[in-house]
Amino acid sequence: MSVLPLQHQTFISGFYNFSTPTPFQRQGSQLNRSLRAEAHSSRTQRIMESISVSGEVGGAGGASSYNALKKLDQLWSNICSSPKVLQEQREVVSCIRGLFSHSDLADRAVDAFDVLICGGTLGIFLATALSSKGLRVGIIERNLLKGREQEWNISRKELMELVEVGILTEDDVEQITAVKFNPNRCGFEGKGEIWVEDILNLGVSPSKLIELMKARFTSLGGVIFEGYSVSSISIHEDAAVLQFTEGNILRSNLIIDAMGNFSPVVTQIRSGRKPDGVCLVVGSCSRGFRENLTSDVIFSSSSVRKVGDSDVHYFWEAFPAGSGPMDRTTYMFTYLDPQPGCPKLEDLLEDYWDLMPAYQGVSLDDLDILRVLFGIFPTYRDSPLPASFNRILQFGDASGIQSPVSFGGFGSLTRHLGRLSTGLYEAISDNFLDSDSLSLLNPYLPNLSASWLFQRAMSPRQQANVSSDFINELLFVNFQCMQRQGDPVLRPFLQDVIQFEPLVKTLGLVMLTKPQIIPSIFKQVGISVLLDWSGHFVMLGYYTFLSTFIDPLIRSWIPTFPDKMRYKWKRHLDAWKYGAGLDYKL
Repeated sequence: MSVLPLQHQTFISGFYNFSTPTPFQRQGSQLNRSLRAEAHSSRTQRIMESISVSGEVGGAGGASSYNALKKLDQLWSNICSSPKVLQEQREVVSCIRGLFSHSDLADRAVDAFDVLICGGTLGIFLATALSSKGLRVGIIERNLLKGREQEWNISRKELMELVEVGILTEDDVEQITAVKFNPNRCGFEGKGEIWVEDILNLGVSPSKLIELMKARFTSLGGVIFEGYSVSSISIHEDAAVLQFTEGNILRSNLIIDAMGNFSPVVTQIRSGRKPDGVCLVVGSCSRGFRENLTSDVIFSSSSVRKVGDSDVHYFWEAFPAGSGPMDRTTYMFTYLDPQPGCPKLEDLLEDYWDLMPAYQGVSLDDLDILRVLFGIFPTYRDSPLPASFNRILQFGDASGIQSPVSFGGFGSLTRHLGRLSTGLYEAISDNFLDSDSLSLLNPYLPNLSASWLFQRAMSPRQQANVSSDFINELLFVNFQCMQRQGDPVLRPFLQDVIQFEPLVKTLGLVMLTKPQIIPSIFKQVGISVLLDWSGHFVMLGYYTFLSTFIDPLIRSWIPTFPDKMRYKWKRHLDAWKYGAGLDYKL
C-alpha cells in the first residue's frame, strides 16, 4: 500500500424540505458522513484500517487493529489520570478456611491437576517443562493459544537455554528461526556507532514455536482450555480452585498466574497501584527496504521532543523480518512516568510516521505496511513480585521479573525457566506451597533492581534542567566505555544481565573519561533514586561474593539437610547466582 497525506476535502451541502429523504439525499448524507469521518481520522487510523487483520492473539504485541489501539489508549489514559490507585479493582482471589474436599463445590470440580497455568503465550513453556517432569498440567487461555505473526528477536545463546531445559532440540531451533542477521548496531544520533555480532540477531517465529510447544505439551499429557476466562480463584487448605466465567470448576495443587502485565490477580495484589514507570512502544513491519541485512539493537535520538504536555526521548530498534528479504520491523519507544498529559500511543504513532523514513532512509510512499505494532509495558520498583497467597505464584511478565529497560519477556523467560521449573517441581513434590516457600522462587534480585537507575536516566524529566542532548550523550559515553573493556563487559549488558565487576569498571571509566557529566546525572535521576540505587549496588556486590565464595561451601552440605531446609537453601543459592548475574557465561 501507499500512504497518502491527509487531503483537504470539499463539502457540498444543499437544502431540501422533504419529510422522507429521497435516495439521492440518503446517498449524499452517507457520502458527507464518510467524507467528514475521513477528514477527522488520523493518519494512523487510515493506515491501520487499510490493513487486513487476520485476528488478535494473546500475549504482548498480540493486538494490531485500530480498535485494539483505541482500547489500549483508553487504558493508558486511565492509568495516567488516576492519582495513585487505579479504579474498578475486582477481588479475583479469596482464601477459604477448611478443606475443599469437604466443601459443597467438591463434586462440581471437573478435573484435578498438579498445576494450572493461567495465560498460555508464555505459560506454554513452563507448562511443557513441568509436564516433562511428570506433573499433570493444564493451561487456561482466553483466546486461541497461538503465536503472533511478528517475530520475537533473541540471541541464539538465550534460545539454547530452552534446549538445556529439555523442551526444545537443536533441530527445533533451526525450524523456528525465521531470519538471521549480522552485524547489530548500537547507534547514538550525532555521536557515533558501536557494532556487535550475534546480539538479538535471530528472528523466531512465535506461531511456529508455540505450535511446536503445544504439540509437545499435549503429547506429554497436558490439557489446554482455549476460549475460557478466569472468573475467580479460591484458596483452600488442600487445593486451589479455579472457576471459569463459563461456570466450569478446576482443582489444582498450584496455580501459576501468567496473565501478563495487566493480570487481574496482580492488580488485586498491588491494590490497583499505579506503575512506577512505563515504556510505550509503537512500530510497524513493512515491505520495501532494499538495505536490509543488519539490525539496530538500540538507536538513540539526539534530543528530547515535546509531545502534548510531556517531554519524550525516542529510542529505536530495527530488524529484518522473516516474511521476506525486503521486510523490516522498526520500533520506536520511550520511557515515561504515568502522569496526566502523557502522550497516547496514537500520538506516538503519528510521530513515528513522520520520523521513521528519515531514520531508515526510505520514503513512506515506497513501503507496503504489513502490520502496525504497539504496546504498554508497566514496571514496579518492588519487583519481582513475591507470592501473596498460598498456592498461587506469578510467572513471566506478571511477576515483574523482566528488565525495566528492555522489557524482554521472552528473553527473561529463557533465562529463568530452568531455575523456576526445577524449583516449582520440588515445591509441588514436597507440598511446599505456602506463600513464604513460593516467594523464594520470585526472590529479590539486586541486579534487576539496579536496572531501575538506567530506566530513570532514560526518562526525560522537565524539572531536571539538563541539556536536551543529555540522555543521548550519557548512553554514548557508557557504551563507549563498555566497548573499550570488551565483550565480558558489553555483551552481558546488551542481554539484560547486570554484573557487579563490569558495572564497577564501566562506572569508573565514565567518571575518569567524562567527569563533567556526573552533575547532570544527579539532576536527571534525583538524589533519592541514587541513594536507593546505591543500596542495590551494594547488594549486587554482596550477592556476587556469596555466590562466588559461600555457595560452594553450602552446596556440599545441602544433601544432608532436612527436606524443607534443603528446598530453602537451594532457592537462596539460585537467588545469589541470578541476582548477581552469574548465571550468564560468555
